[in-house]
Amino acid sequence: MHKPLRIAAIAAACALTGGVLYGAGAATAGQSTANSTHEPYNIGLLVKDIDTYYGTTADANGVYQASSDSPYAKDLARLDSAARKYINQAARKAHHRGEKPAVMFDIDDTLLLSLDYEKRYNYTYNGTTWADYVNKADRPGVFGSAELVRYAESKGVEVFYNSGLSEAQRTAAVENLKKIGADVNLDADHMFLKDKANPPAYLSACATPGTWTCTTVQYKSGTRKHIEDDLGYEIVANFGDQYSDLDGGYADRTYKLPNPTYFVG
Repeated sequence: MHKPLRIAAIAAACALTGGVLYGAGAATAGQSTANSTHEPYNIGLLVKDIDTYYGTTADANGVYQASSDSPYAKDLARLDSAARKYINQAARKAHHRGEKPAVMFDIDDTLLLSLDYEKRYNYTYNGTTWADYVNKADRPGVFGSAELVRYAESKGVEVFYNSGLSEAQRTAAVENLKKIGADVNLDADHMFLKDKANPPAYLSACATPGTWTCTTVQYKSGTRKHIEDDLGYEIVANFGDQYSDLDGGYADRTYKLPNPTYFVG
C-alpha cells in the first residue's frame, strides 16, 4: 500500500492553503527572509493544515478521528452525492443494454480511514507497524463509504474491491469492512489483494510466482481489465484515494477521494 513518499502530498496541501506553498512567511521590520521561490512549504504548517482539513481529534481512547463537520467530510459528501446520481443512471442504462454493471473500490483511505496510523507515526511508514495496525481490524470507515457500497448493491451493481493490501491481510480486511457495514461481496472472487507469491495469470506481464514487478497502475488496471474482459462486467465507476488507483483505464468514470497524508505512485 504505502510507499516511503509520506507527506509528499504537496498538491493536496496546495488546495488546503490557497495555493501558496513557497516563500511562506513575510519579512517584517528588523527581520529579513530569503523569500526563496525554491523553499518548500514548512512541514509543521503542512501538518497543521492537514489536521484542520480532517478536523483531527483524539477520542476517549486516544484514537485520532476525522470530524464529521470537517472540510474533509464535506468534500466526501459532495463526491458521494454525485456518485450516487451517476451510479443510479449508469446502472439503469447498463441493465437496459443487457450489460453487467460493476463498481470498483480501493480499500485503504477509500473505505477504511488510516488517519490514526498517520498521526501516531508522524506520517512515516514502517511495514511492521502498518501490518500490526491493519491486523487490528479496527479502522473507522471513511465517511459515507459503507453506505455507498450498499447503495451500489441496491441498484443491482456488482461490487468489487482492489487493494494494495497483501493476501496475508485478507482476514483482517474482511473483518474490518464488516465492522463498518460494508458487508457486500467480501469473498475472494470480489476482493482482489496482492498475492506476490502466487500472482494471477492475468498479471503475467509483470508478475510470476515469486517475482513481482507490477507498478500500482499495472496491478490495478490489470485487475480491472480482467473483470471486464474475462468476467464480462462493465465497470461504471472506480473509487480510490490515489491517482494510481484510477489510472490505466477500464472504468467508465473515476472518483478521486481526498488524501493529503501520503502518495502512492
